[in-house]
Amino acid sequence: MRSIDWEMMPFFLAVARKGSLRAGAEMLNANHVTVNRNIKVLEASYGVQLFTRSRRGFELTEAGEALLPMAEEAEQVFLGARRRVEGLDRTETGTIKFSLPPAMALDVVAPILARFHQAYPGIDVELRLTDAHEDINQAETDVSLRAAYEVTDDVTARKLYPMAIGIYANQQYIDEVLPTAGPEGAGLSWVGWTKSRENPAWLKQSRFPAADIRYSSSETYMHISLLRQGCGMSFLPVVFEHIFPDLRQVPNTEIEFDRTLFILLHSELRRTVRVRRFVDFLADGLGELKPKMQGALYQK
Repeated sequence: MRSIDWEMMPFFLAVARKGSLRAGAEMLNANHVTVNRNIKVLEASYGVQLFTRSRRGFELTEAGEALLPMAEEAEQVFLGARRRVEGLDRTETGTIKFSLPPAMALDVVAPILARFHQAYPGIDVELRLTDAHEDINQAETDVSLRAAYEVTDDVTARKLYPMAIGIYANQQYIDEVLPTAGPEGAGLSWVGWTKSRENPAWLKQSRFPAADIRYSSSETYMHISLLRQGCGMSFLPVVFEHIFPDLRQVPNTEIEFDRTLFILLHSELRRTVRVRRFVDFLADGLGELKPKMQGALYQK
């Protein structure tokens, strides 16, 4: 392949994987116009059309299908080279790409990062807040904090502990609205989760199956804001009762273990000093928070 092929190939792979310019551009943190221009340059270089364009998106042509496995193989060679070279790094300097869920970032992990900066001023952290499971093997991130029931990725995973969740509302809602509830919570209000994070049976299985779902959001901090405004009840990790003292566990409800925290990284990055320092520091910081993360379920 000529040099232009290597330059354009990430754009080809992104659109092939995502099926549209905009989704491919988002994957690359690029403008969709830039992505389209580079694909056209690559097509001109080969003298063939790699995609068919339609309202449904971008679909690979026969030429595109033939190119895809070779492009992916070349990508793995370069990613492997990158990880191998980074694995030789023995210095406490450089940048780490770190992805984590937004709900864990602001009040749980940010204080740990502040202490890490004081301990290792030569290591920079590039943060990406997302609930998506970023692909470590595709170098989308170096280290990822994930809350999950299990991890099946082909990566190194440091398992920490399960978090506990409970039903929360503000004190005024508990004092004034809860006593007026009918059977099974009739007349009460839930702040629910949008479909991407919702267990379809959660309402029926909950302590208050007759309560109405008045608001829905995929953002934990939107739930917290609505609860603090007295808009209803919601399931939350118990750690937030320590961060927001005006939130209280709804009386006569239980807390239970939910997803487990994992720190993920590519196996070859374990030898990189800055990554090892970061992962150890993060694990220790989250370990110190275990009593608050598990509440009454915590055991040493």
